[in-house]
Amino acid sequence: MRPQPLLVYDGDCAFCTTWVRRLERWLVRFPDAQPSQWLDLDELGLSSAEVTRYVWLLVGERRFRGHAAFAALLRMQRSWILRVAGQLLVTPPFSWAAALGYALVARFRHRLPGGTAACALPRSDSRDVSGLAKADVEPVPPVEL
Repeated sequence: MRPQPLLVYDGDCAFCTTWVRRLERWLVRFPDAQPSQWLDLDELGLSSAEVTRYVWLLVGERRFRGHAAFAALLRMQRSWILRVAGQLLVTPPFSWAAALGYALVARFRHRLPGGTAACALPRSDSRDVSGLAKADVEPVPPVEL
């Protein structure tokens, strides 16, 4: 267990790296942020597939992925407005939209400003006709920080 929160992101993705750096500047409270390529993923209990598909926020024994990680970052802030926004992002029906939005951004991050071919996610047979994996749109239950 890490004593301090850790944000794990895909360091090969220029889009991801850009947004982590922006959030680092914009948010008052920000955890240690490390590219997955610099970390021992086995020690963290994460796989390379998991860190390629999602950003992860590890807080003690709790793990937040994708939109839930972003929501947890917001709930860590001093501003009550950001904390409320973070809670809404993990509360249905807002969480459904947040999960879908995160999945779409993750899926097409290589086409977004700052993205490169290295940002593209590997294709998977588990995709349905919408191009999203079922796990990408399942709501994540809210977790208190």
